Amino acid sequence: MNALSTYFRDVFRGVSTALIGMKITARHIFTRSVTIQYPFVKLTLPERSRNRLYVNMDDCIGCDQCAKACPVDCIKIETIKSTESDNLGVTSTGQKKKLHVPIFDIDIAKCCYCGLCVYPCPTECIMMTDVYEFSEFNRYNLIYITAQ
Repeated sequence: MNALSTYFRDVFRGVSTALIGMKITARHIFTRSVTIQYPFVKLTLPERSRNRLYVNMDDCIGCDQCAKACPVDCIKIETIKSTESDNLGVTSTGQKKKLHVPIFDIDIAKCCYCGLCVYPCPTECIMMTDVYEFSEFNRYNLIYITAQ
């Protein structure tokens, strides 16, 4: 008789847990779906979201502050000091350029999107954009070469 009571208790427990699961399922059948059709409908991001980096090379003075502030070393900058006869121009803030920047590479595969490189820039030439779709099959396509 003990084995029979254990059997019925197990059957009752199995049926009751199945009914609890069905109750949860039935409750969600009548709620509105929140799925978006991604490639066609995109979420609006918050105003201060951090995504892909952009560098305006016309304003870059080659100070290397962004590369020093980067915690993962994803920014590589090389500069060449100009001579007095070279006229590299001025930035949009009126600051005269003294260094030529032949290499300014950003490795987005290493970037942790912290935004620490944006704030120390004296000419505000590096900024985070609202572009968040940049998947690649090849890792080397994530290295952005912004200077020549």
